[in-house]
Amino acid sequence: MTLDERWQKVQRLLALRLDNLGDVLMTGPALRALRQALPQASLTLMVSPAGQEAAALLPWADRILAWRTLWQDLGDLPFDPAREFHLIRTLRAERFDAAIIFTSFSQSPHVAAYACYLAGIPLRLGEPKDFAGRVLSDMPLTPGALEMHQVDRNLRLLESIGISCVDRSLAVQIPPEAWARAATLLAQHGLPPGAPYLLLCPWTSCQARTYPRFGAAGRLLCQASGLLAVVVGSRQPGDRAASLMRELGPHAIDLVGQTSFATLAALVAGARLVVTNNTATMHLADATLTPQVVLFAGTELEKQWAPRRGPARLLRRPTPCQPCFEFTCPQDLACLAIEPEEVVAEALELLTDSGGDGSPAVPSPLQGEGASPPLNFLRGKEPSYG
Repeated sequence: MTLDERWQKVQRLLALRLDNLGDVLMTGPALRALRQALPQASLTLMVSPAGQEAAALLPWADRILAWRTLWQDLGDLPFDPAREFHLIRTLRAERFDAAIIFTSFSQSPHVAAYACYLAGIPLRLGEPKDFAGRVLSDMPLTPGALEMHQVDRNLRLLESIGISCVDRSLAVQIPPEAWARAATLLAQHGLPPGAPYLLLCPWTSCQARTYPRFGAAGRLLCQASGLLAVVVGSRQPGDRAASLMRELGPHAIDLVGQTSFATLAALVAGARLVVTNNTATMHLADATLTPQVVLFAGTELEKQWAPRRGPARLLRRPTPCQPCFEFTCPQDLACLAIEPEEVVAEALELLTDSGGDGSPAVPSPLQGEGASPPLNFLRGKEPSYG
């Protein structure tokens, strides 16, 4: 595979992934491949404000440009054409030679490509969904299959211009201050370095992907395993977090709303086991090879987003509406009608399979002195689907 000669000359490269935390994490293998193929290029990663914290864990970009773009907005931005002209001027001032627009199966690269065109960026690569005139400078790529994993979708874009992509695993670089903050939070709740714990991530950004019996499953798992559960997530409205903590009782440590994304990554890497919904925490566990049980709602196809390296069990009830791609479920979450005992059984089996000694899957500063985590975590098991 030979890199297109036009791309060999690129000195200033813009990569765009304007989605949420998990989407940004899944560009990691593509950014790594770009760094290896174009070592001379300065690489800028443009992300949404929501994705900025995830971008900071990907060491292959030289700089991060956070921007709230109109075409990714859900209706909150006021009418202000001057704001969009400011974006064009900002991109033009950077004098980029090329832009690569990473999108999911449902997104179009055309608006972002047109912004790059107006900014004078000569090379503009994206996966077109339909005819786009000259907005994209490279258009040999036909749309990928719906079932294609997002990592492969990103890498396929690079392969279309001759970039070889060998390593397809997720990886993160967790900064020392995040490890230190995680250790401090655990110590404040009586967990010294090396003490084993479970990590529970009970919430997502939408109701349709949130397992409704997390409290019961977590309580039973703590009782069966003898481990404390660290509960994480963004600050919850109303009494949701307090209600869950009451259900978990003395078995849980409440860190809801107390962690940055980097600190969350450190807590995930140090955990004995993660139980989560289909959200960014799932991708962090995959990147750090932390065993995990995922309550994977029928909103998506598992093949598009599932962990592929770390030990994982994905639980979902088959339903005719899957994948629905909905934010709110009109079917009483039939796809997540999973008994807490089933979650516990899968979790205990994973704990046994991964050693059962209470240590994380990879070395972690949370284990104590002398431990130092690698950047690229080793390959684990392929996930199984429940």
